Amino acid sequence: MRFTTTRALQHSGDEPPPVSFTTALFHGLAPDGGLYVPETIEAWPDRELARLPRRTLTEIALRVLRPFTRGELDPAVLEAVVVEALNFPIPLVEVAPRVYALELFHGPTLAFKDVGARVMARMMAALHEARDPLTVLAATSGDTGSAVAHAFYRVPNTRVVILYPDGRISPTQEAQLTMFNGERANVRAYAVAGSFDDCHRLTRDAFGDADLRRRMRLTSANSVNVGRLLPQMVYYFHAVAQVTAIGAELAPPGASAASAAIASSSALIFSTPSGNFGNLTAGLMAKRSGLPIDRFIAATNINDVVPQYLSTGRFVPRSSVQTLANAMDVGNPSNFQRMSWLYGGDLDRMRRDVAGACATDDDVRSTIRDVYETRGYLLDPHSAIAYRGLVGRVRQEGRDGRVGIFLATAHPAKFSEIVEPIIGRAVETPEPLAHALALPRHIIRIDAGLEAVKRVLCD
Repeated sequence: MRFTTTRALQHSGDEPPPVSFTTALFHGLAPDGGLYVPETIEAWPDRELARLPRRTLTEIALRVLRPFTRGELDPAVLEAVVVEALNFPIPLVEVAPRVYALELFHGPTLAFKDVGARVMARMMAALHEARDPLTVLAATSGDTGSAVAHAFYRVPNTRVVILYPDGRISPTQEAQLTMFNGERANVRAYAVAGSFDDCHRLTRDAFGDADLRRRMRLTSANSVNVGRLLPQMVYYFHAVAQVTAIGAELAPPGASAASAAIASSSALIFSTPSGNFGNLTAGLMAKRSGLPIDRFIAATNINDVVPQYLSTGRFVPRSSVQTLANAMDVGNPSNFQRMSWLYGGDLDRMRRDVAGACATDDDVRSTIRDVYETRGYLLDPHSAIAYRGLVGRVRQEGRDGRVGIFLATAHPAKFSEIVEPIIGRAVETPEPLAHALALPRHIIRIDAGLEAVKRVLCD
């Protein structure tokens, strides 16, 4: 498997040559500023899709990742990576008739980004040459940073620098981000005087700085890195495996649950809460692999540049606006490049697979309250946007007979200061979060300039 750049879509004639998975993993961004994508996405045979309900999460992960790592990660090493990284459940929970939550928040930082970050960190450790120290630079709007910090904590011969927008993440997110700042650890988080877009710009500028690249081996850990993106395909396959095993919802009369895995393409919708759009891109790649999904909902907050693109045909990045769903406060989503690559820049093709939906903060509050009062299920703000996008789109299209899965991307306790006033009671704090909150807070602030970041990296 070779990896090319999304800029090849422009056919400028001077694209860099394709690279190996290892090169794409450690370089993060392509030399031309594009994002790495696999040259091909292999389609699964129908017989393998039919066996999905009988496969474990580990088995599914191995099968999903194998084509992309073949020849570079020994199968036994890849298995060890997956077993160690995905050591927590990803259950499918029924919230309403024919509406399911895929709970992605049972990892160590209680957010979906544990999946990609933990797999990526262990793949890097397996492929990294010990004589060449590695510096991981990441920007975060909330959950990425803590997932990356925990994934790389105490990984030998690595150093992690995380940039987050000062005052624009929740107290619990900041506690998880900064919990290692007070010790002599290989992880540091820095509060940047700006927005997430500023943090993301700083990482791009750092990767584009020739002097920095000469002085250190610098790589990314955001979803711009294929090492984090590809593992996110896994839980889409795992979700289909579970909903198919449940049985009757997707199967026509008399059909087996296994055959429903193939026949369900006219019935299954995923709603993905979207900020930088790596999560949705992974789902689209899973569909390209043959996973029977009819439709995706790109569910955003009012930072809705992609839903606007789907509506108007114009992609117009803008400054992000702070919302209750802060991990989705992205005004210029990087992974839109990959989405365009997947569809060859064809808007109509993308529209056949993806519909947009956006929600205001008031929408988020009412959704959390209504679902809790009527269904007894508690949503965090990001998952509430996904739920609302799913239910609203199904009703709008008049297709109530479909099965919908929304991605529940964070534990509501991570946003207790938002959720508790809405539902009128305290939210139980899971042990990993309670531990982080009990630690002294060590906040390190820096300016939103490249020189400040370079000082941090070269310290």
